[in-house]
Amino acid sequence: MDDMIGRGGDRESVLQAAKTLREEVRAGRWRKRTTGMARGIVQGNLVILPAENAEDFQKFCERNPKPCPLIGMTEPGDPSVPALGDDIDLRTDLSGYRIFEHGTATREVHDISDYWQDDFVGFVLGCSYSFEEALMQDGLTMRHIENGTKAYVYLTNVPTKPAGPFRGPTIVSMRPFTPPDAIRAIEITSRFPDVHGAPIHFGDPSMIGIDDILDPYSGPPPEIRPGEVPVFWACGVTPQAVMEEAKLPFAITHNPGHMLITDRLNAEFSTA
Repeated sequence: MDDMIGRGGDRESVLQAAKTLREEVRAGRWRKRTTGMARGIVQGNLVILPAENAEDFQKFCERNPKPCPLIGMTEPGDPSVPALGDDIDLRTDLSGYRIFEHGTATREVHDISDYWQDDFVGFVLGCSYSFEEALMQDGLTMRHIENGTKAYVYLTNVPTKPAGPFRGPTIVSMRPFTPPDAIRAIEITSRFPDVHGAPIHFGDPSMIGIDDILDPYSGPPPEIRPGEVPVFWACGVTPQAVMEEAKLPFAITHNPGHMLITDRLNAEFSTA
């Protein structure tokens, strides 16, 4: 699997590693999370909606760029995303999807070809995996990658700005750091506004409505070591909480941790 992880190398080798991993996902041979995979490559969160809801959701993304940084959007009925890759097919190219019906996640699947409709519009949102690479290059450790788990994800009391039926709380991902490393992490991630950017909070989790840091919305209980503080970034899982509020008859999202592997380099999304 080392060639799929894409630990470094020139542009062509990194892009080839990403294509290889996407081909493995499409063929059904890779159904695990993509955390830490295809290093150097942008990964994306996914929302798929009927065309009648697309304009409102696009406005929702524009009004909430921290949790929902829109980096790609399809034409109605077309599962390709040319802006992010020549051969991307949103029906098959994620290792895990969630089906929402009337606001409830009813099932998780590995292929949505049988659910695809001619009026569907896909939205790809920037993912924190992109800025994680920059953090690791600066010597910071990602605890969830170190432990081989999903990111630590929490429901907050920070409201999103509504658009049409779309509204709800902001979801955040958390990474623990010592205070000096937290300052470095804030500086680094502020250079990546299209993949969530700087944190929205650090320190006392109760200030953003998190009563128990050991009880995340998604992912395992975190390991926070003595002298570390939790740092919270807006997260692309936010639309899944929003789908619960909107209660659309049908919608599809990614399964957290199972992202779209694109053909874009993380470096392209840095403002530095």
